[in-house]
Amino acid sequence: MADILITICARGGSKGIPGKNIKMLNNKPLIYYSLQVAQQFANKKGNTQIVLSTDDAEIKNVVKELSATTDIEYSRPEILANDTAGKLDAITDAKNYAEEKYQKKYDYVIDLDVTSPLRNLQDLENALQLLERNSEAYNIFSVSPANRNPYFNMVEENDNGYYSLCKKGLFLTRQSAPKVFDMNASFYIFKNNFFSTGNKTVITEKSLVYEVPHICFDLDHPIDFEIMSFLIENSKLNFDFIQE
Repeated sequence: MADILITICARGGSKGIPGKNIKMLNNKPLIYYSLQVAQQFANKKGNTQIVLSTDDAEIKNVVKELSATTDIEYSRPEILANDTAGKLDAITDAKNYAEEKYQKKYDYVIDLDVTSPLRNLQDLENALQLLERNSEAYNIFSVSPANRNPYFNMVEENDNGYYSLCKKGLFLTRQSAPKVFDMNASFYIFKNNFFSTGNKTVITEKSLVYEVPHICFDLDHPIDFEIMSFLIENSKLNFDFIQE
């Protein structure tokens, strides 16, 4: 049975939506939704540790009240908690902590993004199966169909100051253009060897994507929070993303 680590990264210095990781969403702190699906996964799969990566004492206290099985002893170093720090470095540091503490090498690391909670246990299981079946792939991450297509209706500035399509091609309709996706930030799953190959970003030459079959988006702006609150509170989602 594979050993799996789930990381939940939630730094305290959010500026777009202050305090968003523990901001109330349908009477629950936002981080609750990631903790719940992590616990569901651990209960079903076994051999799974859940580690919180945060620099914030208040977030730790909230998680302590919500979950008895999440490791909250790890404290994210300050250098990995500022606005310029990459999330991949935070995931790697949490992995190193857990491997030393629990004296094991994890076969897979699953990172659940607190600010993109519209995912469920089935999504994680399906994505993990896709990654397990591909012996060459390093990782897999969640995506949604893109609203714009760089082959058809996205432009960029050229060296001469004029504008043209981001990617070249003679496509007269969006439907005929190659299919593209938005990374929705909900989750990332890494094989252990991803971390030994020197990858600097989650996008590698051997990455897979899992197209989420339902609505999924992350919270970047206060209006995003209002939209997600409305959808949840009024039962407008087309799937059950949390099962009590």
